[in-house]
Amino acid sequence: MPNPDDFLPVKTNWFHILLSLAAGEQHGYGIMQEVMERTGGKVRLWPATLYGSLKRMIEAGLIEESEQRPRQFDDPRRKYYRLTRLGRRVLDAESERLRELVRLLQLRRRMEAL
Repeated sequence: MPNPDDFLPVKTNWFHILLSLAAGEQHGYGIMQEVMERTGGKVRLWPATLYGSLKRMIEAGLIEESEQRPRQFDDPRRKYYRLTRLGRRVLDAESERLRELVRLLQLRRRMEAL
């Protein structure tokens, strides 16, 4: 299995997609909406960007198409996506990398304030 660190730093679009799928399966339009809501409209995944990213993320083994579909109110044309184990490990590794950067920034600011 590939090393999650090989994917770091994660591309911004990929990070937002991984984050959207961390809570569970989602279809493409749902991912676009969640990212826009979560970021207050600052990050928009346009269809070409989103679906190109989804394709590359599937090829990289970070996500996969889900066979399960919600029964209610579902459009049969929608494809649902979910994280793979590798995708979850990459999301965890990137989250830790970002946490460490914030920690270093806070430390530097405290040192400057002395």
